[in-house]
Amino acid sequence: MGTDTVRAQGQDDHDAAAERRREQHGWYFYDWACSVYSTSVLTVFMGPYLTSVAESAADADGFVHPLGIPVRAGSFFAYSVSASVILAVLVMPLAGAAADRTGRKKPLLAASAYLGAAATTGMFFLDGDRYLLGGLLLIVANASVAVSMVLYNAYLPQIAAPEERDAVSSRGWAFGYASGGLVLLLNLVLFTAHDSFGVSESTAVRICLASAGLWWGAFTLVPLKRLRDRAAAPADAAGHGWRQLAATFKDMRRHPLTLAFLLAYLVYNDGIQTVISQASVYGSEELELSQSTLIVAVLLVQVLAVVGALGMGRLAAVYGAKRTILGSLVAWTVTIGAGFFLPAGSSAGFFVLAAGIGLVLGGSQALSRSLFSHLVPRGKEAEYFSAYETSDRGMSWLGPLLFGLTYQLTGSYRDAIISLVVFFVIGFALLARVPVRRAVEEAGNPVPDRI
Repeated sequence: MGTDTVRAQGQDDHDAAAERRREQHGWYFYDWACSVYSTSVLTVFMGPYLTSVAESAADADGFVHPLGIPVRAGSFFAYSVSASVILAVLVMPLAGAAADRTGRKKPLLAASAYLGAAATTGMFFLDGDRYLLGGLLLIVANASVAVSMVLYNAYLPQIAAPEERDAVSSRGWAFGYASGGLVLLLNLVLFTAHDSFGVSESTAVRICLASAGLWWGAFTLVPLKRLRDRAAAPADAAGHGWRQLAATFKDMRRHPLTLAFLLAYLVYNDGIQTVISQASVYGSEELELSQSTLIVAVLLVQVLAVVGALGMGRLAAVYGAKRTILGSLVAWTVTIGAGFFLPAGSSAGFFVLAAGIGLVLGGSQALSRSLFSHLVPRGKEAEYFSAYETSDRGMSWLGPLLFGLTYQLTGSYRDAIISLVVFFVIGFALLARVPVRRAVEEAGNPVPDRI
């Protein structure tokens, strides 16, 4: 090979790497955009606020009656989250199929992102006893962010080389937690000093909810500008919605270890998602902590989640992603168990638990995403990530449902929170049995030095 050819090849590689970095930087910003919804809305404000709205609409026995069904007001938020997950499961395969069939992820990402941002912004109008409006907006917003993540995650194998994915995925999560922490800090200022701003506490909460939607919509412009669509998948690889999802799982039968990882992931991630969405309700209703205390605790989670996501990314480079995830599941189990025994009014203890959650939260999710990217056959990224998100959301209704049912039957949030330990224990056992190095090989991908 001549010198000029080598030089030209080197320039092409340099240009490709530069373009890949540009897309990676744009990709990070969708985490920056939508994580504010997960933090300010789902984790902090919506649970306690929607519960209070439902309680104001409840009858003398503490029940509301959506569609004529008696529901304890304290369970309405958990049931709404569960319903949103079921809706997302119905829609996500359609989005994944359309992305693979057309090769146009960006328009679909934009549609789902802006539908969710609009529903979140509309939460400003949630007041009085409008609990049904709150439930509807929550269902739309939560389903939309799930659909958008199918499309967002499907970019990862296309914009990052195999050896880069743990680091790129972890940086995305770190961007998201930094964003969530920044906006939550602004929320804390508004909420604690609402009188100084001339607004009521209720209005301050509604402003915080709506601002998350505006932030989500504004920063989604960055990835939409920088990410680029690839050519559509071959005609025989692109099905239609549920038919494609069924074909994907059928195809996974040829990659049983990929399927085994998905099973483990959907179990332990259900526990993670339920803790994220229900922790503020547990803190406010069972531990009797103030909204300001909850905001500070979640802010602590956000700050430490950035450190945790980057730190666990480095641990994965030394010990491998699988071992690092297993260690995080042990930490989750210990933290939830400790939360069960935490006495009411113990803000210091709650902060310690928040710190523990923050250090493992981002890393366990980021490394799961990057580990799965190694198990995806080339050319089927959107299809397999649709199955990944469907596995995630497909079981993620079970945790909130279990939490809500446990509270409805026992009237105890402590019983509800301790019931979630089962997801981490079973998830650990299932993941420990997956030989990930062989799984990568059987997917036809190069095996990183550490996996």
